Amino acid sequence: MAAQRDTTGMSGGHWRFQLLVGWLNLVLTAPVIYLYIGLPLVMRAEGWSGTEIGLFQLAGLPAVIKFLLATPIDRFGAGCDRYRRWSLVLILGYGLGLLALAALAIDRSSWGLLFTTALITSLLGTWADIPINALAIRRLPPDERWRAGAIRSAATSLGAILGGGVMLLVHSQLGWAWPFLLLTGGLALGAMGLLWLTPTADHSGGAPQSVAATTWASWRGYFQSPVRRAWCLLVALYFPFIGAAWVYLKPLLLDHGLTADRIAAVVGIAGGALAALASLAAARLVARIGTAWALPLLAATGLLATLALLIATRLAHPVLLQGAALLVALAMGAAAGVMFGLMMHHTRPGWTALDYGLQSSVFSLSRIVVPMLAGLVLDAGGYGGLLLALAAGLALVVVLSWRLGARVSPGVPGVTVP
Repeated sequence: MAAQRDTTGMSGGHWRFQLLVGWLNLVLTAPVIYLYIGLPLVMRAEGWSGTEIGLFQLAGLPAVIKFLLATPIDRFGAGCDRYRRWSLVLILGYGLGLLALAALAIDRSSWGLLFTTALITSLLGTWADIPINALAIRRLPPDERWRAGAIRSAATSLGAILGGGVMLLVHSQLGWAWPFLLLTGGLALGAMGLLWLTPTADHSGGAPQSVAATTWASWRGYFQSPVRRAWCLLVALYFPFIGAAWVYLKPLLLDHGLTADRIAAVVGIAGGALAALASLAAARLVARIGTAWALPLLAATGLLATLALLIATRLAHPVLLQGAALLVALAMGAAAGVMFGLMMHHTRPGWTALDYGLQSSVFSLSRIVVPMLAGLVLDAGGYGGLLLALAAGLALVVVLSWRLGARVSPGVPGVTVP
């Protein structure tokens, strides 16, 4: 088997293509994290108000409309190679947006100019994510998509380290433009990898659907299947509660006496690395025990990690707080890994980009709304009330994934869900 030539045209399995997809997801994610998590520190140092920094986050809203951005990708461009061509065009636009940001000095540019440039750049980066991951679905057989989803989640965690930590150090040492220039260089390397790919057979399963269908009909058609309706409920609820715990983890640790440097080391670096490893481990777990068992087990891990953080918060011991923070990182990475893996299975032949975009929109919307509501709970009930609310949400997720896990499972190795 090791010597057999696979259907992607690469010997020795699909690992080269998997690494390329992982790299592309890393270089797509890191600039976004730098813009919306790293740069607020720079903005505050330059005297920006909290309102200005908060409103700047709205430039990340294109992630919610991925289903709209996905439609032209499936409609325009003939042949099996259209996702690669779309990826190259959008990566080029994304890189130009980053170069435009590099040319704008924060101390000499208006808020409106920076916001508009960041919004356009975010739109192109969000758009580029769709054909890249649709390309992965098309080129990879079903039993390889779990690994692709886990690698994507791991790349996101590494992107948090790169964009939320390393690029800030680059900025402090070399100035405003250099982080954007280095991130653009990473995109250029990914584009070179895409250029070397050759067209392959379609592994998404079955004959393509007619692209003559109306846009509304194609969106509505996704939810006509009871399996996909159940799956979208899990997409909306499975990740955002443990994700919200991760969002408020740094403020919690800071308010409990840990220094900013210590938090950056424990959460930003060690936590990000642990989340990346947990994403990869989640794929192996699914391959061993199946989705029906893995989904509730990993949801229960998130529940236990949140309860551990609640206990550590009550005891207010620095070692316990840091240990609980790492447990949250592990649970968050594992949950993201299994979600991204399953997203690659729940697509229809001929509508790969659209279906991936629909799922990503649901995922992104809940990931924005739940932390926003969690902030209101934090103001009303403190960290204890926040963690209890998140634990209640995760308990609901455990029950739902136990009831729906077998129903949404494609099997490992398995067949694409119809």
